[in-house]
Amino acid sequence: MTTLSVIVPVRDVEPFIADTLESLRRNARPDFEFIVVDDGSSDATPDLVHDSGLPGLTLIRSDRSTGPSAARNRGMAAAKGRYLTFLDGDDWLTPGYLPAAVEAIAELGVDFIKTDHIKATGKARTRARVPEGRRRVALPARSGILPENATTMVDYPNVWSGVYDRNLYDRGLLSFDEDLHTAEDRLWTWRLHLHADTYAAVPLVGVFYRREVAQSLTQIGDERQLQFFDAHDRIRAELESLPDGERYLPKLIRTYCALIAFHLDRAERLTPRVRRELRSRAVAVLAAMPRGLLARVLPALGPEREQILADLVDLETVVA
Repeated sequence: MTTLSVIVPVRDVEPFIADTLESLRRNARPDFEFIVVDDGSSDATPDLVHDSGLPGLTLIRSDRSTGPSAARNRGMAAAKGRYLTFLDGDDWLTPGYLPAAVEAIAELGVDFIKTDHIKATGKARTRARVPEGRRRVALPARSGILPENATTMVDYPNVWSGVYDRNLYDRGLLSFDEDLHTAEDRLWTWRLHLHADTYAAVPLVGVFYRREVAQSLTQIGDERQLQFFDAHDRIRAELESLPDGERYLPKLIRTYCALIAFHLDRAERLTPRVRRELRSRAVAVLAAMPRGLLARVLPALGPEREQILADLVDLETVVA
């Protein structure tokens, strides 16, 4: 029986993959499998994976890139584990993290657990903690959404800092929207907290998340950076389909506005055409938001972000 399946999408991560594979080796058990999905690499990444000798390895190759969402979906379709987790090809794990995480989710009997992680920027290390302060306690999944003006679990949108019961996959809750190459984790996290039953925050720290990698999609300034609009529009549509979805709309609007301000503040990294599209889409999205909610949300974002958005929306009309 396979207890845990680890899904690792990779593409052109030759400089980092040896560290990733070695960290998996230090977490291996006979009942763990590691499914590496090569998403059309043009470097030696798949060869290094193939020759690694990692116990429990399955390598799935693709001749062309279809994006991280599709790669994760392919990996999950091949997985046999009772539990599932993820790792990106340029990140790595602390020794013994996966066995401890599996023990925690099995003991707590929840749909999924979330753990702390380490942000690695060059040689600097910073611990990022799960927003939920109650640790090792089974909680309703929706309790991770509110309150609107606090940092909550939907503001911790990473797929790799946790372990997920296979029943979530069987229910369709672990699949990714394959047309999204960025912000897919935000939509995925919201759906998980809206539709799963229980989760727990666990005081483990396992994933080292490598930041500011040049080839990372978060560092590329093309139109894929604007897919956060699509992700949040889909979350809003999801809320509108639920009988009590309106309860969570203020939280979504706040998060959406904060992200619009974030991207506008960093617009210089985008091409001129994409900058124009960012501004145009931001104006349209803000115009379509409920006036009362905007009046409530914008001041709570802080003066800098409020000012960024004030250039796009008539605040006097909003307040009125």
